[in-house]
Amino acid sequence: MSQMPQQAALSKCPSCTEPLESGDLFCGACGYDLSVVPVPPQDHPTLTMTGSPAPGDGVDWPAPEPAGSGSTPGEVHLPADLPGTDSGGKSLHAQEPAAPGVRFDRSPEPDEYPLQAPDPRAAAPAVPEEPQPVCVACRAGRVDSDGYCENCGHAQPRERDHMERESGPVAAVSDRGLRHHRNEDAFTVDHTALPDGSPATLAIVCDGVSSATRPDEASAAAAQAAGDTLLAALPRGTHPQQAMHEAIVAAAQAVNALAEEPASAREHAPHQNAPACTIVGAVVTSGLLVVGWVGDSRAYWVPADRGAPAARLTEDDSWAAQMVAAGLMNEAEAYADERAHAITGWLGADAYELEPHTASFKPDRPGVVVVCTDGLWNYAETAEEMSEVVPADAAERPLHSARVLVGHALDGGGHDNVTVAVVPFPAPPQGAGSA
Repeated sequence: MSQMPQQAALSKCPSCTEPLESGDLFCGACGYDLSVVPVPPQDHPTLTMTGSPAPGDGVDWPAPEPAGSGSTPGEVHLPADLPGTDSGGKSLHAQEPAAPGVRFDRSPEPDEYPLQAPDPRAAAPAVPEEPQPVCVACRAGRVDSDGYCENCGHAQPRERDHMERESGPVAAVSDRGLRHHRNEDAFTVDHTALPDGSPATLAIVCDGVSSATRPDEASAAAAQAAGDTLLAALPRGTHPQQAMHEAIVAAAQAVNALAEEPASAREHAPHQNAPACTIVGAVVTSGLLVVGWVGDSRAYWVPADRGAPAARLTEDDSWAAQMVAAGLMNEAEAYADERAHAITGWLGADAYELEPHTASFKPDRPGVVVVCTDGLWNYAETAEEMSEVVPADAAERPLHSARVLVGHALDGGGHDNVTVAVVPFPAPPQGAGSA
């Protein structure tokens, strides 16, 4: 049978250590029930506390059990270490009011507490969505991945439908025109320096053969290959005319490579011609003008002094040109024939034989070289007609002049793709360009 401790021996609350007065049944600070402190059962020793309180430490402990009571000598116990019940038989520890700052039944605190909401600092920054393009026709519908308006069904302009570029003093403009569904022309304009440091500018213009397969790819491949070849050859000291010849050969090889497709692809389209295009280019230095071509794209010389004669610098590889050269027709008759624009020379795997044409000139006065496809010269065929439509300040504003010439072709009907490059002669110092 358990024994109750003597209350007179308690001078401090065994729970919160607040001072007690004689006769207190409850602690005035924490409400601890002082009347029900059991004596440890003799057959169930309580947990020991290591160490003994030093005399005079201010803590009043219950008197040690007499020898033979079942406790180990030297052990001391707190009343809170012992299980106790209230008058209703319930555990005291479950209902003990906690003193401020004191908890004996608190579970170990976790190292980290879970956040109630995600830390905004840890959230990945939101990536803004790119605005979806709006239809150029109705200005309301969104454009799908195929390039058509979801509202009105209008086909949207492709990247190559209208292109403008300038590099130093040379510039070019290309447009799809008003009748074709895509732009099959391509161009490259750039500038570099010769080994002596003098400037050199270049322009390449290519026209895809519409009757061949993938003509747009052919013109793009040829223009890129020719431009890269010139930019590599000229700084090495290769003569501009020889560099132009090498550029046309490289362009032909690039177009031929497009025809190297699997045999299965040819089986599904056995009657399609290999990709093909024409090419014309110009290289201008401080004292030399070089042109090269295959096909019917042209280069014109237009002097700054319009009192001096303009000139066409290339001869077409076409049926009409052959008739004129053979003396079978005059130029007016030949180009009026429906076979006039049938070309006899082109770049492509099915070309009869590659014959790059090159020519060099040393103009005695400043001017510009107009390098263009038949989309322009169909509306300004002779050198005199071309001189009339080229702006007077073309050498100072080549990009503006190229825009004017493309506009002239569109105003004339725009029946074909039109591409124009304007190259000032002589090559201006490095850094000069159009306004």
